[in-house]
Amino acid sequence: MTADELTGCVIVSGMPGAGKSTVTGLAARLLPRAAQVKGDAVNEMIRSGRVGFLGEPADEALRQGDLCNRNMGALAANFVDFGFTALMDTVVADRAELDQLCGLLAPRPVRLVVLAPGAAVCRHRNATRDPDERFEFDGYDQLDADMRAQLGHLCWWFDTSTLTPRETAARLVRETTRLAPLL
Repeated sequence: MTADELTGCVIVSGMPGAGKSTVTGLAARLLPRAAQVKGDAVNEMIRSGRVGFLGEPADEALRQGDLCNRNMGALAANFVDFGFTALMDTVVADRAELDQLCGLLAPRPVRLVVLAPGAAVCRHRNATRDPDERFEFDGYDQLDADMRAQLGHLCWWFDTSTLTPRETAARLVRETTRLAPLL
């Protein structure tokens, strides 16, 4: 399979600072027809009343997280239906969230890639971001453990700690075709 045969939706997950936005943007440019569906951009469409991930009140944060997933799923499905590979950039924290996204994308092919440079690398990258792009988060070790336990057997757990963003994007495009779709 070649890069132009990568179809459907590729959900690119990982902890804050893993490189999801950078890598999906670069990977999309390597494909003949691709769209980047960024969870952060979808969340930012809420111009009044937005409650961030882990924000307060917690029930509203969960509700808006669900809304974001529904909107990302609809966008990705539309792109796939019109012949684009959708590269979805979001934190998939657990199996329930992955199941929700797969349900929204069914029956389209979905693959999951977790960028995993390690908690220390993600902490450093997040801490050195522009303050407007920084995500205040201190649950790296727990999130890493949860994601490995619930998703590790369903995805490509991609250690990117020694790769540049361009190298990561090229390998993602080249090697994701080897993954069996979840759907």
